[in-house]
Amino acid sequence: MTVPLVLASSSPFRRMLMTNAGLTFDHQAADIDEREIEAGLVDADPEKVATVLAEEKAKNVSAVRPGCFVIGSDQTMSLGKRIYHKAADAVEAKANLLSLSGKTHRLNSAVVIVRDGEVVWDHVGHADLTMRELSPEFIEHYMSRTGPDVLKSVGSYQLEGVGIQLFSEIDGDYFTIVGLPMLALLQKLRELGAIHA
Repeated sequence: MTVPLVLASSSPFRRMLMTNAGLTFDHQAADIDEREIEAGLVDADPEKVATVLAEEKAKNVSAVRPGCFVIGSDQTMSLGKRIYHKAADAVEAKANLLSLSGKTHRLNSAVVIVRDGEVVWDHVGHADLTMRELSPEFIEHYMSRTGPDVLKSVGSYQLEGVGIQLFSEIDGDYFTIVGLPMLALLQKLRELGAIHA
């Protein structure tokens, strides 16, 4: 008998990736304060922050889903040591986009599997995205086209939509960019016997 899978996330994008991959799973959002946890990670690099948050999500859900493989995931976006969060409003989104213009930032997508409160496996995938030089006028145009969606993602863009126009180069796989490194996750689930090999 295979061990049930639970995705510790409310993200429709992560659920979509797992559903599209043919996985059978439940999902349950973790009840944690991400910013509070992050505040305790003084001087932690962006990769470590993503891993700790993914682990905390998985452990939180694992506490109420005994025996299951609970999959936690989190993504940080970084430029050097600066970690970006979802913009609170359009003013912050515009400032963030201006700060990213002409530069290469990194998405750090962590995934952790926990069973009965113990970490079984963790992994961090990376993608490096280079924004082209953006004029303030183009950013205004872009934001008028995206509307409130500009506040739904950490970088104020969705590559599957008009956000692709912000970029000149992308180095990394689609799944890592969306926020769940599926190739590594599927390989580990096969090794654990949780899905057919």
